[in-house]
Order: sequence, then C-alpha cells, then structure tokens
Amino acid sequence: MDLTIALALLGGAVLAALAGHMFWQARRSAQRRVVMLDPKAEPREPVLGEPGGERDREPSFDLPSDAAPFENGAPADTRARRQLPRLDAQIDAIATLAVEVQISGDLAAAHLPPTRRAGSKPFLVEGLNAQTREWEQPVAGQRYSEFQAGVQMANRGGALNEIEYSEFVQKVQQYADAIGATADFPDMLDVVARARELDAFASDHDAQLAVHLRSRSVAWSVGYIQQHAARHGFVPGLVPGRLVLPGHEEGAPPVLTLAFDSQAALAEDPNRATLRDVTLSFDVPQTDPLTEPFIAWQASAQALSLGMDAAVVDDAGAPLSAEGFEAIGNALARLYRELAERDLAAGSAAARRLFS
Repeated sequence: MDLTIALALLGGAVLAALAGHMFWQARRSAQRRVVMLDPKAEPREPVLGEPGGERDREPSFDLPSDAAPFENGAPADTRARRQLPRLDAQIDAIATLAVEVQISGDLAAAHLPPTRRAGSKPFLVEGLNAQTREWEQPVAGQRYSEFQAGVQMANRGGALNEIEYSEFVQKVQQYADAIGATADFPDMLDVVARARELDAFASDHDAQLAVHLRSRSVAWSVGYIQQHAARHGFVPGLVPGRLVLPGHEEGAPPVLTLAFDSQAALAEDPNRATLRDVTLSFDVPQTDPLTEPFIAWQASAQALSLGMDAAVVDDAGAPLSAEGFEAIGNALARLYRELAERDLAAGSAAARRLFS
C-alpha cells in the first residue's frame, strides 16, 4: 500500500510538471540504436563515455543506442534554407576549388555529381555567391567566384576511411574539371586520422534514452494508443508504428518518439491488432535542450502510464524509479556540457549531421 501511495503521489507531481511543460511549449511556438535504461533493480548513475571500441558498441548510458528518423514543422519562408546542410570544418574535410573567372550557377549546378555520397558519407559542394558573399549550394541564376567541397568525416555509420575519401576525391576532381576549377585536397592520412578521432568522440557521446510502457492488464488497440498519445501532443510520424511530439523548427527532429510494432500499424484493421508494449524515446544529441526533452520524456512516460494503465519499465522489465530518472538527468547534464565544449551542442546543425 505504501508503494501504491508513493507511485500515485509521483504520478500527480509528474502530471503537474507535464501541464507546466505543455503550457511553456504552447507559448514558445506557433504551433544508433535505442538506449534502454540500465536493467538493474537498484538504480545507479549511468556511466557516460566508456573508452575504446567501435562506433557500433555501447555509445553511452551503459547501453546501446539507435538512430531515429527526423519528422516535423515552422514558417514557410524559412523552411528551404533551414533544411539545407552547410559545410562545417568541425565535421567535414574540405577541399578548395579555385576558378579564374566567375562561374554561372547554371553551369555549376548542371555538373554537380548525381549522387553526393562517398561510401556511407555525404559530401557537399558550395559556391561563394558573388553578390551576397555567402557560401551556398549552387543554384541557377547566380554567379560564383569560389567553390569548396567537403565530405563528412564521421556519422553513426563510423569514421571516414581511405576508400571513401578516395571516392570523394575522384568525384570532386571530375566536378572541378567540368567547371574549369583547380582542386586542392587535404592530405588523406591527416583526414582519416581526424575522422577516427571525431568518431571516437561521437561514440562516447551518443545516446538515445528510451523506456517501455507495458500494459498492466488488457492489451491495447492501435487506436487506443493513438487516442491517449494525441492528448499529450503526439501526432503520426512518417513511419508506420511511430508517433512524434514535434519540435519547434522545420528540419528539427521530434522532441519525443512513441513507437510500437509496425506490423500492427500496417494491419488490415489496425484497431483489431493488439499491443502490450510501446517505447517512448528521445535522441539526445539530435534534440535541442531548450525544448526540454528530458522533462517531456519523463512527464510523458508517467502521464501515459497513468492514462493507459501501464508500467514504466526498462528493457529487462524492471520498474524505473524516481531515483533512476534523477541519475539519468545528472548524466545527461554532463553529456550536454561535453558536447557544447566541443562546439557540437546537442540540437545544433553540426551535431545533427554527426549523429545521423
């Protein structure tokens, strides 16, 4: 009985926090690998950044992580620009392409490589707009006085290797020849060494927090889950079996993701498919801390658990205590601080590219 009372008090407090968060969110806007919490009965502070290992090892919070899709909405006149990635010396190996005369955007755009990937790594070509003096991806109707190309040195697929870098050099050299530019590439060994160091840092600072909501009694229909999630601001995602709490800006990932079996979502009659488990998560380095994803994650977990008569548990089925949430919050604050110190603050454009 004491445990029941304590849980009820905790649920009430969290519901109050959720209401405050939703009020704040309404005022603010006009509108690799899932990390499951430590499956131990006794809460302990999660460990961030254990040294060593490859990118597919445990990245943080002691347990594996997984990429989440980006879905989302913002003012229409800013959407296109916000969605365009920009080269960043923090995460890109950049080659310069010098030209003797200004090149038309029509010519520059027409000769862009049809696929801008080198292996698993994306690369970009940018031109210095002769009128605005800003770097941008070449577009027709503009003129450019300089060019540069950069390949991403690491992502959740691992570090850039020699073969991928060589493919990047080949494609960019062909582009340079087509527009009459002279290409100057950074040394391959130096780039690969930087890529490995960046990948090691990313591996130690990658995390996606997730909990299960597991039915205490009857199974749920898809409609039942959607109904309760909608009450707390969740909308359908782009992937079947996925509901999202949208971010505030176009191009930003969702603040939270609520996922369930995609086969149930694709069933001929989804409301006849039964489910007993959903997963609530957020991608730490992808999500801007100003959206307070940790507060929303914790509050949504408790609010949904009360509404759906579900237990909040980790991957092993062990209940998650208030102390467990507090320990995770402390570790999360350190992670945010370390990312910012590297100029890869969570939710920044560079962090979203690196942790993708």
